[in-house]
Amino acid sequence: MELQGKIALVTGAGSGIGKATALKLAAEGARVAVLSRTESEVTETCREIANAGGQSIALTADTSDEAQMRAAIGRLTDAVGGIDIVIANAGINGVWAPIDDLKPDEWDQTISVNLRGTYMTLYLTVPHLKRSGGSIVVVSSINGTRTFTTPGATAYTATKAAQVAMVQQLALELGKHHIRINAVCPGAIETGIAANTSMRHREETEVPVIWPEGEIPITNGKKGASEDVAEAILFLASDRARHITGTPIWIDGGQSLLR
Repeated sequence: MELQGKIALVTGAGSGIGKATALKLAAEGARVAVLSRTESEVTETCREIANAGGQSIALTADTSDEAQMRAAIGRLTDAVGGIDIVIANAGINGVWAPIDDLKPDEWDQTISVNLRGTYMTLYLTVPHLKRSGGSIVVVSSINGTRTFTTPGATAYTATKAAQVAMVQQLALELGKHHIRINAVCPGAIETGIAANTSMRHREETEVPVIWPEGEIPITNGKKGASEDVAEAILFLASDRARHITGTPIWIDGGQSLLR
């Protein structure tokens, strides 16, 4: 119970990595604010936390929408008085297509959810973290940080590279306030994010390489689990990582080294 008494906010906590992280932090004693734009998913995550003996607060908001996020963070701080841990996880894959086929509104949507959403989460929570310090973890990706071979994923890759740049920039800015900020960069993980992916003309951008034994060396090609990422997030959020900031951690079983 190393997070006993801590208040944690997890965005995109209705499914996948966000949900696994919310459950993990709650199991370690944190009171977890479960935020997603899908109310039914928030309700289910909170129910599972309660069934396991944990505490949670249900918040529904689109992380890219300032008014919705202000209202959600306001409800959180009114209820508990502060924030100690922020997990900026909400994101989409968006549209993957050749750059001359990727429409401006498709580009804007990915940038809005992944990058503006991360900015908005930090913009509204950092003032609370400054009061007594804390930890931020941003969920980025191997795409844009180690690998650049995902067909047509230019918008997605740009947002993930920018997230790591933000983390490294803010590590110095926030350090004097005793706020640590780090990133996790997952590879192939069993989540539902594929439902948010639209792919066109893959054959135009795909690199023609096949790995007969799979592209994830440590698991013989098998994808990782959301819980694998949640474990790393727990570590970074805890005092065990007290001297770590501005650091990306790749959680991919070696996939990005092969690709």
